[in-house]
Amino acid sequence: MSHHTVTAHPAGALDGLDDHIIKPTQVDATTYYGDNEYHTGTRARTFSHSEVGAHNPKRRPAFQEDWHTRRRRMSHDEKPTAPRKFLIDVEETIRVILEQEDTDGDFQISITDAGPKLMALGTATSNGYKSFDIRGTYMLSNLLQELALARDHNRKRIVLDEARLTENPVDRLSRMIKNSFWHSLTRRIDGDGLEIICADPKNRTGRIQPRIYVPYGEPAMAEYYRQVARDKPHLNLDVQVLPPKPDDPVFVKSLNSKPGILALAMNEVDDGKGGKTLKGIPFVVPGARFNELYNWDSYFISLGLLVDGYVNMAKGMVDHFIFEIKHYNKILNGSRSYYLCRAQPPFLTDMALQIYNQLDRSDMDSNRRWLKRAIQAAIKEYHTVWVAEPRIDPKTGLSRFRPDGLGIPPETEATHFTHILEPYARKHGLSVLEFSEKYTNGILKEPGLDEYFLHDRAVRESGHDTTYRFEKRCANLGTIDLQALLYKYEVDIGTAIREVFDDELELEEEFDLAPFPVTPEAYANPYREKSKRRAQRSQEWFDRAEWRRGIIDKYLWNESKGLYFDYDTVQEKQSLYESVTALWALWAGCASEEQAWKLATESLKKFEVLGGLVSGTEESRGKISLDRPNRQWDYPYAWPPHQIMAWVGLERYGYLDEAQRLAYRFLYMMTTAFVDFNGVVPEKFDAVKLSHLVDAEYGNQGIDFKMVPREGFGWMNAAYQVGLSFLTTHMRRAVAACTSPEVFFRGGGAAAGPDSAVGMQSGAAQDPLGLAMETLTMSSPQP
Repeated sequence: MSHHTVTAHPAGALDGLDDHIIKPTQVDATTYYGDNEYHTGTRARTFSHSEVGAHNPKRRPAFQEDWHTRRRRMSHDEKPTAPRKFLIDVEETIRVILEQEDTDGDFQISITDAGPKLMALGTATSNGYKSFDIRGTYMLSNLLQELALARDHNRKRIVLDEARLTENPVDRLSRMIKNSFWHSLTRRIDGDGLEIICADPKNRTGRIQPRIYVPYGEPAMAEYYRQVARDKPHLNLDVQVLPPKPDDPVFVKSLNSKPGILALAMNEVDDGKGGKTLKGIPFVVPGARFNELYNWDSYFISLGLLVDGYVNMAKGMVDHFIFEIKHYNKILNGSRSYYLCRAQPPFLTDMALQIYNQLDRSDMDSNRRWLKRAIQAAIKEYHTVWVAEPRIDPKTGLSRFRPDGLGIPPETEATHFTHILEPYARKHGLSVLEFSEKYTNGILKEPGLDEYFLHDRAVRESGHDTTYRFEKRCANLGTIDLQALLYKYEVDIGTAIREVFDDELELEEEFDLAPFPVTPEAYANPYREKSKRRAQRSQEWFDRAEWRRGIIDKYLWNESKGLYFDYDTVQEKQSLYESVTALWALWAGCASEEQAWKLATESLKKFEVLGGLVSGTEESRGKISLDRPNRQWDYPYAWPPHQIMAWVGLERYGYLDEAQRLAYRFLYMMTTAFVDFNGVVPEKFDAVKLSHLVDAEYGNQGIDFKMVPREGFGWMNAAYQVGLSFLTTHMRRAVAACTSPEVFFRGGGAAAGPDSAVGMQSGAAQDPLGLAMETLTMSSPQP
C-alpha cells in the first residue's frame, strides 16, 4: 500500500500563523478554528504535497509496501521540548486520509478499516519539511474529525496541535458533549427554527410540506405562525388550529394523512422595532430519527444538561411539558400530531425539583412561581392521565400504560406490521395495503387486531418499544417502573407542597380529581371532586404514596425471588419476566431496606454483564430464531435510562460501590466505542459484546455520520456526563486508558463485583476488533 507524507511546505509558509500556535488546545472547535486566517499580505503562500514527488530531504520516499520499514521511535530517542504542531492542508489531507485509511468507504476511521493506520504529517516548526508519524485508529480518526471541523470553519490550512489528536478520550468525549453535541441537538419551534424541526424522518406520507398544529386557545400563537407563513412563502408552511379536545382518538386518526409538528411554549420578546413578538423556547431532541421533544428522553437529557451547567435549557424543557399538559392534556410521547393520544413514562416532578435546586438563588419568589406551575401541571397529569381510566385498574389500584388510539401507529416503518396484517388480509382476500386502509377507516372490524394494537400502542407509551416482556399484554400490566415513577410523583408533590408552598397549594386549572382510596365502587361513581374546590395539602399526597407502596409490595414484590415483577391485571397474577426496571424502586425510594438489600446483593447479578446492565435476563427473553427476532429492549441490550436509574437508586440506599462499578462498566463500553469507532455515541449497546453494531429491529441511532460525530445521542450523552460524576479520579483514569472492567475490578483497582456477574456472559477479556468483525459478519445478509 502506498503511504503519504501529506504536508511539506515551502520556507516561510508559517508567516502570519503565530496566533494559532499559542492557542489553548483542549477547546471547542469554534474557539480553535473560528478565527480568520492571517496573511502577511506580501507573499502568497504556496503549499506542495510530498505524495506527488515533492522533495522531502529528511526522509527517503516510501513506495508501495515500504512504509512499514520506517525506523521505529525508541524510548531513548530525543524528545521535542516544545509541544508538536503540524502544518496541514485541510482538503488534501482529508482526501489522502480517506483514500488510504477508510477502506470500507463510510467516511469514518475505525478498527474495522484495513488501512495501514499510519500517516506522516509535516511539522510546523520545520515549515512542513520534517514529518512525524500519526499512528493508530484513535489518532487518525481524531485527525479526520479535526479536519472536518476545520473545514466547517472554512479553513483551507491549519496549524494543528498534536494534543488535539492525543487528547485523553474521556476528556475529549465529555468536552464534545458539553460544547458541541448539546448545541447540535437544540431546536426551537418558531420562524427561525421551523425548517430544521419540521423535518420528520418518521413521516411516510410522501409529502414533506411543513405543517404546524397550534392548540385551541392560543390565538396570538396561531397568528404568529400565519405571519411566518406569509413572511417566508418558500417554507410553504401549513398552519392548523387544533380543536378544544385535541386528543380525541377519532380526530387524531384523521390527522394520520397530514402529520405535523405540535406548537410548544414560547416567550414574548421585543421584536427590535418597538413592538413584541414570540420566540420559541429552545429544547434538546434525542437525535437521529427523533427530531422532536420526547417525554422520558428529556428527563435524562436534562440530567446531563444540569451536570454541564445548562440549567436554563433544562428549565425550558419543563416549560414545554407544562404547556403540553395544559393544551394537549398530557406530556406527549413526542411533539408530533400522531402522538396526541400517547404519553410516556412520567418524570416531571423529579425533573422540576432537580432544576429548582439549581436555579439562581437571587430571585427565590420567581423560582417558587416557576416550581408552582410545574407541580400544578404534574398534579393535573397525575389525576387526569395516570390514575384515571383507562390507565388505572380500579380493582388493584395499579396504573398501566394504556393509551387511547385507533388503527395502526402511523410513525412506524411502512412494513413494520406486515407480518401481523397478512393473515387478516388473506382472510378478506385483500392486499395488505388495501386491508390496512379498510381496517384503519373502520370499514372492516377485527377485534383480535384491535387488541393487538391496544398492546402495541401501550408498548410505545411505556418507552420500552419493543420487548418480549410486553408482547401482546402491555396494556394489562401494572409495571414496576410505572408504579415506582408514580410513587415518586406522590412523594415529590407532597414534599414540594410542604417544603416550598407552606403546606397549601391552590390549583388554578379546573379538572376532575381521581377518587382516593382506590376502589371499583369509587371509580364506578360518576361524581368527581373538582380541582379548584380546595387547596392541596401534603398529607393526602403522602397517604397516596404510602398506599401505593402497599400495593407495590402486595402485587409486584416477589419475596422468594427477591425481585419486583409486573402484575397482569387481567390474568390476576405476576408476569415473571425479569426486568432491570425492578431497580427503579430504589430510585423512587419505595423499597424497604431489606428489599433493597435483596435487590443489590442477590438480584443485581442477574442483569450485570461486562458493559453494565442489560434490560432483562436472557432466560426471560427466551430463544431467538428467524421467527422470533431480537427485540431492542431485551437481553443483551443496554440503555442509558436503565443505567442512570440504577446508579442513582443504589447510591440512595448506600450501595455506592455497586453504583460506581456499574457506571465504570457502562462508561468503559462508551469510551472504547468512541476510541475505536471514530467518536461514535449511539442510542444503545449490546452490553455483552460491547458493541454498538446491534442486530435489533430498529438497528441503532446516532451512528450515521460522516467524518465527525456532531450530536451523539441525547440520553447516551447524558449517561456519560452523569456517569463521570460517579467515578473516582482513579476510575476516570482507568476508563481513559480503556482498562477492561475485568482487569480493573479483579486487579484490585476497586471493590470487585461478584464473579458470577463480571464474567457471566463475557468469558475472558475480548478483543474489540474481533467482536466488531464478528458483529459485522453476523449482521451481513446471508447468501
